[in-house]
Amino acid sequence: MRQLLIVFLFATVSVNAQSTWEVNVVRGINPQHPSSDVWKTFSSTAKPISVAVPVGMFAVALIEKNKTLQSHALEALGSLAIAAGTTEVLKQIVKRPRPYQSYTEIYVNDVENSYAFPSGHVSVAFSTAVSVSLTAKKWYITVPALAWASCVGYSRIYLGQHYPSDVLIAALIGSGSAYVAHWVNKLLRNN
Repeated sequence: MRQLLIVFLFATVSVNAQSTWEVNVVRGINPQHPSSDVWKTFSSTAKPISVAVPVGMFAVALIEKNKTLQSHALEALGSLAIAAGTTEVLKQIVKRPRPYQSYTEIYVNDVENSYAFPSGHVSVAFSTAVSVSLTAKKWYITVPALAWASCVGYSRIYLGQHYPSDVLIAALIGSGSAYVAHWVNKLLRNN
């Protein structure tokens, strides 16, 4: 845990000085006209699916009177709140401009007014995917959930919105928030 914190702090301090490789990765992935409906769709599903999954779980839990599923739904909602809150706080602290705002030859699908670091889309996608994976513990749920979250991350670079480090740190925030919520849920259920 301490090593993860050190990596996170190092990345937070160094994000304003983009390395050449990060800019080159964005330029290599980002086309001149980012018009792929596939990547736009992945990007646009991040927030709605991240909210719909735990809300849907909670609704099913209430209908079926399933206390375990209700607990898992609240865990996923808690994870989502932690990820979204952490992401917004970091965006305001770091204030990293988006790639297209700082570099030429990076083309954007939509101009966004928020900061780049870390990616909100990716943090909530990984929060949901990892939360579902921790509670379901079935490969046929875990693999598609993590594949979806990874595609959201790729889409954010493809669309010219984020650097690789924005996506990587956001994935760590989302995953970490899921583990924290899972740990808290276990403590509450055992007491």
